[in-house]
Amino acid sequence: MMFSSENLNHLNSEHSEQQSNNVAKFTYLSTLPEHFSAWVDQHGFDVISVVDLEGHFVYISKSISQVLGYSPEELIGDLVFNYVSPSEHEEIRSKLPLKQEASNRFYASIRNHAGKYVWMEVIIARLLDKEKHVDLYVSVLRDITDKKEAEEMMIRSEKMSVSGQLAAGIAHEIRNPLTSLKGFVKLLQTGHERKEDYFKIMIEEIEKIENITSELLFVAKPMTDDRNEVRLSDMIADVSTLLQPQANLKRIDLQVEMIEDPLLYCDKSQLKQVFINLIKNAIEAMDQAGVIRIKAHTNADKCHIDFVDEGPGIPLSIMHKVKEPFFTTKKEGTGLGLMICNQILEHHHGSLSIFQNTEKSGTTFRVSLPLPLQ
Repeated sequence: MMFSSENLNHLNSEHSEQQSNNVAKFTYLSTLPEHFSAWVDQHGFDVISVVDLEGHFVYISKSISQVLGYSPEELIGDLVFNYVSPSEHEEIRSKLPLKQEASNRFYASIRNHAGKYVWMEVIIARLLDKEKHVDLYVSVLRDITDKKEAEEMMIRSEKMSVSGQLAAGIAHEIRNPLTSLKGFVKLLQTGHERKEDYFKIMIEEIEKIENITSELLFVAKPMTDDRNEVRLSDMIADVSTLLQPQANLKRIDLQVEMIEDPLLYCDKSQLKQVFINLIKNAIEAMDQAGVIRIKAHTNADKCHIDFVDEGPGIPLSIMHKVKEPFFTTKKEGTGLGLMICNQILEHHHGSLSIFQNTEKSGTTFRVSLPLPLQ
């Protein structure tokens, strides 16, 4: 049987219309054929779970076996917190939505079937089961281990780069007390009197060396995720000790002006890394002698820390790019410093803002962090 082109077009049109009608029936996941949804349930890369308000698993998708190695039957009725890193229990409880239809997003370390903790991104919402009239937590979990490992590798790379760049200033700063110590040792060898005075000065010089080297070692250590309440002035003092030698080489003074000295709930090593990057950038931005001001004040429920330099400023045309990965205006820059600062601050529910100074040339980098609830 032969078909004319008109007949073929008509048949194709009818076929397309029939397909469109069929597709329209499957607008929602719940209307898919059962074997379709079963395949998605088992082979999806995300884990979907439903938990009651006491923390017991009510439902978990079969994809849990692909991601963490458990079967759903192993987990139903068990407590969620049996599988979460104990150090994160309190923080996760604080992030659970309190109101219906509210949602939140956070990271958590979840123990897999082999006993290893895996980094997961969790999106959780509190929803009402209208049939049973009970509140439940519904969450989507995604394995982000590869992403976290890549981030940590970039952070380690940047930390080692920072350590190397600070070495010249630190070597210069250590040389002065070493020269003093050498002179006092020679005086003592000659049997010179006033030994007690010399010993006191020598101890002070040794403490200077100890403080600088301790801070340098702190920079090189892997970052933790251990949060406690830390006094802001203590972190600023430690960072200033480390960076003042580099500032001295360019005749730059680091001045701290703190209207308030709040406690911050944070990981000290991570926030100090942010402060180090921002002060180092400010030093490198200044071609002439001058002052870098570190100012802190609180406003409502936030603490603002400003790092104000007297450099040439950042052109408005590239201002929006400076926090992007690998973007740098420096010959030997990695372009990772500000990106890492941004990530750390987001992890602490904070932010990084950049302003052009109005009174004189230069730039202000503002770190904003939430204050602990009283």
